[in-house]
Amino acid sequence: MFQRVFIGIGSNLGDRRDHYRRAIEQIAALPKTRIVKMSSLYETEPHGDPQPWYVNGVIEIETEFTPLYLLQHLQTIEATMGRKRKPSTKKWAARTIDLDLLLFDNQTVDAPTLTVPHPELQNRRFVLLPLSELAPHLTHPRFGVTIVDLLAAVKDNKKVLLLPPNA
Repeated sequence: MFQRVFIGIGSNLGDRRDHYRRAIEQIAALPKTRIVKMSSLYETEPHGDPQPWYVNGVIEIETEFTPLYLLQHLQTIEATMGRKRKPSTKKWAARTIDLDLLLFDNQTVDAPTLTVPHPELQNRRFVLLPLSELAPHLTHPRFGVTIVDLLAAVKDNKKVLLLPPNA
């Protein structure tokens, strides 16, 4: 049975749009998985130390994978694209690609390696804005409020700028 899943994608090193496109191609190539919708792309001001701005967006997929199995595949894609996960890496470090499992149907997951919904979803304008394009009235399974309501209430003041489609 297919599950409805939302994945946040970001890149702020190298050819950011190309990294974003390649990540989508690799997700689309996963077995038992299909891309349903893609948000617009946004250029977003980074959190943490000064670093290049990100290109961010969200995709909606349908998959037959479990949340943990999908996470393994997403982390493999990140690794093949040059992301190195180390305990010493800062939370907001620059990266070629970042794939975050945001929502997995109406499920909640509390595992040592995965929390769903993403625990910072409600605090990140750069995630809520593209997510609201795809599923504005989707209800957050833990908070019981819609994505547009979360976006309206977010305190994140970092800039999130819509990018032209083919720039």
